[in-house]
Amino acid sequence: MNKFLKEFKDRGFFYQCTNEDELSSLLENQKINGYIGFDCTAESLHVGSLLQIMCLRLLQKHGHRPIILLGGGTTRIGDPSGKDKTRAILSEKEIEKNIKNIEKLFKNFLDNRDPKTKPIFVNNYSWLRNLNYISFLRDIGKHFTINKMLSFDSIKTRLEREQSLSYMEFNYMILQAYDFLELNKKKNCSLQIGGSDQWGNIVNGVELIKRYSNKRAYGLTTPLITLASGSKMGKTETGAIWLDKKLLSEYDYWQFWRNTDDRDVIKFLKIFTDLDLNEIDNLKNNDINDLKILLANKTTEMLHGKKAAINCEKAAKEVFSKNSLGAHFPKVEIKFRDINNQISILDLIIKSKLESSKSEIRRLLKGNAIKINDELIKDEKMIINKNLFNGNYLKLSIGKKRHIKIELI
Repeated sequence: MNKFLKEFKDRGFFYQCTNEDELSSLLENQKINGYIGFDCTAESLHVGSLLQIMCLRLLQKHGHRPIILLGGGTTRIGDPSGKDKTRAILSEKEIEKNIKNIEKLFKNFLDNRDPKTKPIFVNNYSWLRNLNYISFLRDIGKHFTINKMLSFDSIKTRLEREQSLSYMEFNYMILQAYDFLELNKKKNCSLQIGGSDQWGNIVNGVELIKRYSNKRAYGLTTPLITLASGSKMGKTETGAIWLDKKLLSEYDYWQFWRNTDDRDVIKFLKIFTDLDLNEIDNLKNNDINDLKILLANKTTEMLHGKKAAINCEKAAKEVFSKNSLGAHFPKVEIKFRDINNQISILDLIIKSKLESSKSEIRRLLKGNAIKINDELIKDEKMIINKNLFNGNYLKLSIGKKRHIKIELI
């Protein structure tokens, strides 16, 4: 088996392949271009997209060239795969802003130094925006049958549940197949990788390329990653685990991985780090907490850098240091005038962005979950004053895992 496909399987990335033997032979004999598409429905991707990013990273590691398709066109429609209802339609300005932000994220994960494997960024709006509807139906639409389109899970599930499916969404799979055709023609792309819920869309693209140009193309899908608890990867009680530190601090990102369920640690070391598989196998009997710290450090280092990972580990240790202000905690700045205006504990927490709802903060106060400088706070009417600050700092904690340092400026 080809080395890329073998590692793809050994790390737990593999789910389905359109023609595994042919793809293995192709990868063995030449370097290829392979793509994954990302719709730009938010200003950042979250951990739920990280497996796909790691696939591109692995493709690059084995000397192939990754293509990142940012769906400026398809985001204007919305992928019905795995959705119970129609996505909210974003404005063109919002989509363009999201594309720019998401493109920056990939520079943390992919190597830009080698021109042969340097990632290619494309926006499908560049070819979708000028499509002539009549020509598109005649040249592309004729290759699709309604019978087969209705058989794919993304469509069938919605219809079986009698949930609304717009004609706009129904067209999504044709446009995604057309994306693959365009990349095959313009970028010599012969492989599309995607999540298991994209199988139908990927197969459509492979078949469209064969019918339209008689060329061979291939599809590869990854499994849906769920936590041992059964919940979906990338979401927590406090919200999405974003890959952008403007939306989620480095420390909170580190803590997400540090809090991995014991049953998931080895699996996640294989999927979400570059550690050698033999090394992971040798480590599997080590202390589970040491392995969780290793996972947190390696994932945080990949996204935010080695220094950030070291600081996050130090910050986590400081949590257990009584009366420590936490030199390495995430920092939130509060202006002197806010203190002079007698800011309440409720407003302080909202300004710190640890919580956004006063009713939730009141619930946490009643549950003995909020501390300032390691001292329990119960009074929702408490006013924050300068005496609480050690110099210009105080430590604000919610529960055992969320800690920040408030700095007066």
